[in-house]
Amino acid sequence: MHAPEAAERAEHGVDVLLKVYAKCIDGQREVANQRILAALTV
Repeated sequence: MHAPEAAERAEHGVDVLLKVYAKCIDGQREVANQRILAALTV
């Protein structure tokens, strides 16, 4: 999910979202890369 969408749903600004929730998204690069690869190879 894009940061602006997540921020809106959490009722925060993007800056607050990234400061508060950064620990939740840290390490998700590999998962995102796998999803992108899967979408491109369909």
